[in-house]
Amino acid sequence: MSIVTETQQLRDLFAEIEVIEEVAETLPRNDDRRLRLLSLAEKRLAGALPVRPAVAGELLELTEKTVRAWASEGVLTIAQVDPTLRIDVRRLHQVRLLVEDLRQAGRSRGLLDEVHRRLSDQALLDRLDLAESLEQMNRGEGRVVRRV
Repeated sequence: MSIVTETQQLRDLFAEIEVIEEVAETLPRNDDRRLRLLSLAEKRLAGALPVRPAVAGELLELTEKTVRAWASEGVLTIAQVDPTLRIDVRRLHQVRLLVEDLRQAGRSRGLLDEVHRRLSDQALLDRLDLAESLEQMNRGEGRVVRRV
């Protein structure tokens, strides 16, 4: 399959996923429909085959060399090494959204560091124990602990 065809198929998939996620975000967090929609989006992403760095580069508007560097730094997840390098589509989608947000905010330099920071922050926010602690704090539960 050509790079152009593969890129367009992935763009179409990402557009579909983003519509599903956008609709899901309009529903309350505890709504079962929201969870089902997000699960559907995740299932669609999980079913996508890993992509070549050239395709990832087209989607991210980066060079293939930069995509390979980001993969070696762990920002993009390597799904396969042999016989050719392939990039995980779920992480590619996540990184693409971050890069788009940064570019819309006028950031075009230092993208690797900024994307890495945001992914690290998101990993913390995705932790269940932190989410529970934040909910308790918002409800006014717990006690203030200060070092003296």
